[in-house]
Formats: sequence, C-alpha cells, structure tokens
Amino acid sequence: MSHITFIRHGQANSGALDEASYDRLSTLGHQQAAWLGAHMRRHNQQHARLYTGTLKRHVETAASMETGLTPVRDARLNELEYLTLARALEDEHGVPFPMDQAAFTAHLPRLFAAWQNDEITAAPERFSDFEARVSSAVADIAAGEGPALVVTSGGLISMVMRQVLGLDIAAMAHMALAIYNTSQHRLFPIGGRLSPVMFNAIPHLEDPERHHAQTHV
Repeated sequence: MSHITFIRHGQANSGALDEASYDRLSTLGHQQAAWLGAHMRRHNQQHARLYTGTLKRHVETAASMETGLTPVRDARLNELEYLTLARALEDEHGVPFPMDQAAFTAHLPRLFAAWQNDEITAAPERFSDFEARVSSAVADIAAGEGPALVVTSGGLISMVMRQVLGLDIAAMAHMALAIYNTSQHRLFPIGGRLSPVMFNAIPHLEDPERHHAQTHV
C-alpha cells in the first residue's frame, strides 16, 4: 500500500453559475499550481505516479505544476456537481441559490444533507454513488507501486477524509469549505489502512507576498 498526496486544483472561474463555466483555471489558479510544483521540486518531493480527474481544472493544474509525470486521467476523481445540485435544490425545495460567500458557507451543509438523504430527485449523481466511486478510486491508487500524486477537487477530498475519519455529513461539509486551492492532503498506510498525516497544507503560499493567493473558491 502506497501513500497518496491529494492536491486541490488551482482557483477556477469562481464567478460562474454553471459547471461548464466554472471548469477552467483563472490566471491566479495557474500561478498557484506553478508555485506548488516549484516548491515540490525544491524540496525533492518524489512521486512515482500522477492521477487527475478528467475535468479541465484538474488537467490544467497538473500541467502548470510541471511534475514531469504522465498523468492517468480517471473520471472517478471528478468533483461532485455542486452548482447543478444547488439549482435542483432551489427548484425542488425553494432553497435559494447562494450568490455570495456567506450564503455559500451556510448553503453547503444543507445541500450535502439533502443530497445524502436522496431528497434531490434531479441530482446528476446519488450521494451513495459518489461515495462508492471515490472509495474505489482511492483503493485502486493505494494498491499501486510508489507514492502517488492525485490532482482533484475539494468536495472529493472532503469525501476521502469522511471515509478515513468516519466524519458525519456536517463535518464533511465544513471540511470542504476549509480546503484551499492547491493545498496538499496526504494519506499514509498505518496498520494496514490509510490514515491522514497532512491536511490543507499550503507551504508554497505562506510567504507574505503570496498571502493574496490563499483562496478557497
């Protein structure tokens, strides 16, 4: 069993109102990824394998990191469709679509709970199916040879943490809200199972001149 380092993608098109429009890195998102890649090379962080989801923001983040590895693209590593789910929750239950960060912070736990309880009939994917595909992808990556790097999204990383820590749905949602763009999260095999040894690390953005680049959306 190998250790796995998950990377959340760089800042995407945070003003988007639909999935397709959101799915591209901003100029800052490319810079965040380049800084992360340079930091990893400078500190000799070695990885034998690179995986990404198939979303554009995943592919662009990995490319800007310049790892030198050929990525394996796996759709099981794609993000949940939050914007689609939010529109469906509004249509079916009258829960307003969040239009600012404060509203989003309150909205995400409510959406996650409704989704887990199968209360969103137009959901593009059931919560249980999302949970199963994440578990399957992580198990397959862990079974491979050598340390793995996985470029994905915050919602998926929060699901990984839910699975290894036994988090309830509210804790999973609050964890998702905390995840920085291009942050690192590591699982290490301990006692025959994967355990978290790093969460939300952004050493490449800790210099005061880069504090402006510590983004969540």
